[in-house]
Amino acid sequence: MGATFVQNGHSIDYIPDADVATGDVVVQGDLVGVARTEIKANTLGALAVDGIFDFPKATGEGTAITAGAKLYWDVADGVAKADDETGANKLIGKCVKAAGDDDETVRIRMSQ
Repeated sequence: MGATFVQNGHSIDYIPDADVATGDVVVQGDLVGVARTEIKANTLGALAVDGIFDFPKATGEGTAITAGAKLYWDVADGVAKADDETGANKLIGKCVKAAGDDDETVRIRMSQ
């Protein structure tokens, strides 16, 4: 038997152990998703795994990100970074709009 189409893949089903707020970034193994709406604990919801989102980033000298750079989610710091830190940070996608040192967000096209 071959593969069977299930859905378009822009989002995936997700049942959290604890409440998830709109905009929360959720990491499952190497998969990064964003909650587009609030999801209550133990309730079926969905995480976006495709699309263009503004993610938080660190600010200060040396934190600028160029368009086209691969970006990773740092769970510990809660920001997107251009450094995968030896696999500790999980791939989100690529920067689609350059962000300067003082910018608090970076625009990313999710693609994992």
